[in-house]
Amino acid sequence: MTMLASTPVERMEGPYSRRWWGLLVLCLSLLIVVMANTALIVAAPDMTRDLRLSSSDLQWVIDGYTVPYAALMLVLGAVGDKYSRRGALIVGLVVFAVGAVAGSLAGSAGTVIAARAVMGVGAATVMPATLSLLVAMFPRDERARAITAWTATSGLAIALGPLLAGWLLEDHAWGSTFLINVPIALVAVVAAVVLVPPSRATSMGRLDLMGGLLSVITVGSLVYMIIEGPHFGWGTAAITAAIVAVLGLVAFVAWELRHPRPLLNLAIFRDREVAGAVLAVLLFFLGTFGTIYYATQDLQFVLGYEPLTTGVRLLPLAGAVFAGAAITGRLTPRFGMKPVVITGMALGTIAILLLTRIDDGSTYVDFVPTLVLLGFAIGLSTAPCTDTIMGAFPESELGVGGGINDTALELGGSLGIAVLGSILATTYEDRIGGALTGRLPAAAVDTAKDSIGGALAVAQQVAHNPAGGSQQAQLLIDAANHAFTDAVAHTSLVGGIVLAAGTMLVALVLPGRRRCPARTE
Repeated sequence: MTMLASTPVERMEGPYSRRWWGLLVLCLSLLIVVMANTALIVAAPDMTRDLRLSSSDLQWVIDGYTVPYAALMLVLGAVGDKYSRRGALIVGLVVFAVGAVAGSLAGSAGTVIAARAVMGVGAATVMPATLSLLVAMFPRDERARAITAWTATSGLAIALGPLLAGWLLEDHAWGSTFLINVPIALVAVVAAVVLVPPSRATSMGRLDLMGGLLSVITVGSLVYMIIEGPHFGWGTAAITAAIVAVLGLVAFVAWELRHPRPLLNLAIFRDREVAGAVLAVLLFFLGTFGTIYYATQDLQFVLGYEPLTTGVRLLPLAGAVFAGAAITGRLTPRFGMKPVVITGMALGTIAILLLTRIDDGSTYVDFVPTLVLLGFAIGLSTAPCTDTIMGAFPESELGVGGGINDTALELGGSLGIAVLGSILATTYEDRIGGALTGRLPAAAVDTAKDSIGGALAVAQQVAHNPAGGSQQAQLLIDAANHAFTDAVAHTSLVGGIVLAAGTMLVALVLPGRRRCPARTE
């Protein structure tokens, strides 16, 4: 056996002998893609202060990664199918690492947003490649277990990102949180050459370039609208993006239905199991990503945990993802996909609704049930959906299948953060505005209404005023904490209702037990 993995998967007579080591490389690649967002959560306060970011700047630092990531996954998955899935993985990792280095050196809002966009392009190349390579390497009877491990890695990244970032922020500037990903990416590149075999579609014709362009325009405009509208108002930019998204979708569907070799065979969505799985991923991550987003803010801003301790307190979420993923591997073959996925979504709904109990006296203990249930639900629901989606695509379209799965996940997460984040911000603004109007200078009230981070920054400045500054600062802190906990409770009620409705919709779409992800050929 040679040191390098040089024999293409399609030329192997049997299963690839080092496939489980190859899976480790794929999971390592997935890890940094997810950590790129979760690490930023705890780095945001330091970054905001050092770069003097406005609320709009910070939002685009976060979402500058999301737009290219979501928009490009489908077409880049097809490119990997056509030319080289391993090559796509390696190129994506290199692009991602370059963006991370540039982000660590950024000295302005514009440069850090640009660096995040480059990282998003790399992530959009890596994500579908990991799934398509996984499916290509593993025989059908082992694939469900491999996808379960892939899913569990996402849960690990949710907690590991803040944990590593918090540890670095103890002694280093926020730029160090970008560099977490660089050595991991370089190790993954080398390991991919050694452990991941080449793979490409053997019966794929010319790329559907027009379909690819229309998919990028449609998804990119949709994600931009999702970000711009709820956060910055439904002005010209958001409305234009909405119109472009609708027109792009109509054009994409019309083109794909007429093209002899479409980028995405839309007939696949006539299968209710596939359509239900895609819908479940989108709706489930709408609820869970939004909840994790604002729950983490509560831990940092209201309960006052430092970045490192915030990461430590997210570990129950990661552990629960592993537990849920382990159990779904046993339950799905026995009971079928539908009961397992619906149970996971129902548990996720309960987890979100538990946060409606949050009030001024709440402590970390009150968040633990939500973190555990939410993590368990992610582990339970995601792997069967992913396996169903990937199992529906032929060998020549594995990258496209990975792109569909990951686009649904990213769209759901973006929509959840945008919509639930907007409800959170609006509720917080109403609550704190009513509590502070007439009691503090108008400029201070306006800053405090912008975000709880802004309120705490104003409180620090007010505290230095010798004429009653400490009392005013405490008044502001108490008002901000009360307004934010009220907003968390209110947003959780909305999020829980949305996910409950989504669970019922998925239950209607998914068929009864027809097959399970662990099926054999």
